[in-house]
Amino acid sequence: MAGSVTRLSGILLLLFATVASAAPVQPVVVNTASPAVGGLLQTIFALTAVLALLAVLAWFMKRFGPRSHMGTVPIKLVGALSLGGRERIMVVEVGNQWIVVGAAPGRVNALATMPAQPAGLDDATLAEHQSPATSFGDWLKQTIEKRNAK
Repeated sequence: MAGSVTRLSGILLLLFATVASAAPVQPVVVNTASPAVGGLLQTIFALTAVLALLAVLAWFMKRFGPRSHMGTVPIKLVGALSLGGRERIMVVEVGNQWIVVGAAPGRVNALATMPAQPAGLDDATLAEHQSPATSFGDWLKQTIEKRNAK
């Protein structure tokens, strides 16, 4: 065992002597900042060019692209009344007709239709379209009866 330790120490001493007698190694300074910065700038420029091209194409398609024509019937919201947190009654003008619409989350129902009225409505004009019901319950009953009769 003592012989192997001596042999190992001799090899290490020989290796150390060889390395120590060699010419001193000068550190090589490599300028890595320039190529890395150049590559980074090139990547940023390419990314900017692609994003600019996408923006120009999006603007071009919005300006000159195909247009969807939903029809020539104008739809306009005449008025609305909120009944609660998420329920509403709206009057929508479609062509020359008004549609009274009830809207709730997940559901929209047509409640009534009538001819479109001129912009200046007075109480006499509205009274013509009102039912003679005195309470909401009467009005609801009449409306249900009208629907069942159809």
